[in-house]
Amino acid sequence: MDTTFDPTLGTLLWMALSLPVLAVAAQLSLAWLEPALARDRSAWLGGLAGAGLSLGTGIWSVHGISTQAYPVDFAVGSNPWAELAVWLLAVCASIAALAWMSLAPGRSTHAVVQGTRECGPPSLSSLTSVALRWLGRARLPRWLGAACGLGSVVVALQMLATLSSGWEPGITWHAGPLALAWLSCLGGCLLAFGLFDALRGKDRRAIAWGRAVAGLILAVAVVQSQHLVTAAANLASQSESVFSERLSSAALCGWALLGSGALLLALRVLLRRHGQWQTARIEARREAAMQSLNDPLTGLPNRQLFEGTLAQAVQQADAGRRRLALLLINLDGFKPVNQSFGHEVGDQVLREVAARLRALTKPHMAARLAGDEFLMLMTDDPLLEDASALASAALASIALPLKAGSREMSITCSIGVTMYPEHGALSALIGHADAAMRAAKAAGGASHAFFEARMINGSRDQAELLRDLRVALERGQLELYYQPKIHAPSGEITGAEALMRWHHPQRGMVSPIVFIPIAERYGLIGALGQWVIDEACRQARAWRDTGLRMRVAINLSVHQLRQADLAERIASALRRHQINPDLITCELTESAAMDDTEVTTRVLGQLAKVGVHISIDDFGTGHSSLSYLRKLPAQELKIDRSFVQDLETSEDARMVASAVVNLAKALHLQVVAEGVETEGQNRILREFGCDQLQGFLFAKPMSAKALALWAMNDVGPRSITFRESLFKETMTAEEY
Repeated sequence: MDTTFDPTLGTLLWMALSLPVLAVAAQLSLAWLEPALARDRSAWLGGLAGAGLSLGTGIWSVHGISTQAYPVDFAVGSNPWAELAVWLLAVCASIAALAWMSLAPGRSTHAVVQGTRECGPPSLSSLTSVALRWLGRARLPRWLGAACGLGSVVVALQMLATLSSGWEPGITWHAGPLALAWLSCLGGCLLAFGLFDALRGKDRRAIAWGRAVAGLILAVAVVQSQHLVTAAANLASQSESVFSERLSSAALCGWALLGSGALLLALRVLLRRHGQWQTARIEARREAAMQSLNDPLTGLPNRQLFEGTLAQAVQQADAGRRRLALLLINLDGFKPVNQSFGHEVGDQVLREVAARLRALTKPHMAARLAGDEFLMLMTDDPLLEDASALASAALASIALPLKAGSREMSITCSIGVTMYPEHGALSALIGHADAAMRAAKAAGGASHAFFEARMINGSRDQAELLRDLRVALERGQLELYYQPKIHAPSGEITGAEALMRWHHPQRGMVSPIVFIPIAERYGLIGALGQWVIDEACRQARAWRDTGLRMRVAINLSVHQLRQADLAERIASALRRHQINPDLITCELTESAAMDDTEVTTRVLGQLAKVGVHISIDDFGTGHSSLSYLRKLPAQELKIDRSFVQDLETSEDARMVASAVVNLAKALHLQVVAEGVETEGQNRILREFGCDQLQGFLFAKPMSAKALALWAMNDVGPRSITFRESLFKETMTAEEY
């Protein structure tokens, strides 16, 4: 049989039609394959579906168009159901092969092939050489398997599609042309996909040209294999097509051209939409990540982001044996600005100070530490004189008059400077800069000071406590004690406040008054706060399991309020221990609530959605406005103990306490008075209409076990009963 290529007019026509269709389909398939290389499962599945549908449709279209060039002189048709099956099998086979290739181990999608980037379209010879070099690498076995599989399926589908015409007296296949058809598909797949993989990570123009050339290579291989399969069938020996009246070859060719073209166009539009959606999602994630790492008020990096920048700078300094300079800036007399002009003006001052510091440093080298404290970092091996010059520039810039609303004011600052590595390791830099800043402030402010060892000699005990506190957190030396809250009208216990205690192995019981400020200064308060949240929920669950439905109050620090995921942390602990959110009260001080009103409002709103109760602690010591207080989603106010202590001796204290109670009632808030120690204080507060009382008069803080024994056996420091509702039958999590 003669199987040589016969360039008749019909053959040239169907090749001219099928080559561009399959080339476009293959190029589109490779474009869809890019999302499939991502780690996101949904992107992987969507990319594979689009890639397989494009390539499978292109492979089937070659057969449909080629039916017009069959070397016979009678009408030819096809079984439409067989054609549909061939198309579906082509799509499935393409998806399977591309899935196998996309799971191949190797470089990430961002890998860059060694060599220079080409600014223009690469030549065919250069692209082919790149692909051939790539074929010799370790990934060849996996790609060879995929290419063999896809090539075999393509040839088999072309044979099945040829048979769908129902030839009489029947086809006798010739092995030689079939083997050549399979080799054609195998070589085309290897070159096309190898070239595509080798060009990943290059510029967009090179990738686009690579896809175009790879698609053309694959198209030539598949079209050539279709011609060889037709030659292997020796159709000239056939006398009839059984399905000539079912689906004519002209109609099938039309479907292959128009139907495939429409589907490929739709897939191209969908790919563009998919790319836009992916870009929008990536941008949204990036924006959310940046918001969580930037201070919402000033736009500067927050402490978390800055500490990462500082750690990276220290690594680079160690590698190059260079120095760094760290400046900690604290505004002098900033609190009176808030008190005199309000927090809105104070926020404007902080934003202006941040803008001035940002202008003095490189990007991301200035940050807001907390409140009115900022950080600046100098890299590039600065000398002491360089650090001093930057500190002087910061002092001069901040001292310039600034406008806040309609007011013009001036403000100064104190700056502490530490040099790395002279002044300590990475973990000590911020603490040493803080010590130097305090020395500058103690000297009168409006100046800067370099760190000296004498500045922390008196704080060596704090350093040891900090070290021991980290160990205590790891070894479970911390414990929560619980001080009961008393319902004022009835005298019954309604809940308890969780208070942290530290059982130090050498020092004994260490008060939180001692170790909480250390944890706040050196960045350990976040871990402690998370431990309190989890432990309080665990204990509430343990009490519920024994029949005691106790509401527990936990204290939130100003540092925790700056954690973007605080509400999710609390919600996660509630779910983990199956606790009704109604059994947890989150207390924050009035001063913490007013530190950054925008952040506080947002975080408390998130906590309210979780379902926990919110209480404003130490009320009366801060400077919150009634309009701001009214907007907070709080259910409770706690009168500061300083007013309670003087109730029996000070008319002013009684007037303030009475005013706070009346204010809370007007805002429909519960009122709690803490620090109640005498019967006189108890009587006055009950006359004022307080809802709950708390203090040594009723009970001191005690362990969870002691409180449980008291509740179950009525054995405690006072003959106080627990409210009957606390002993309701334990409900399951689904019943909450």
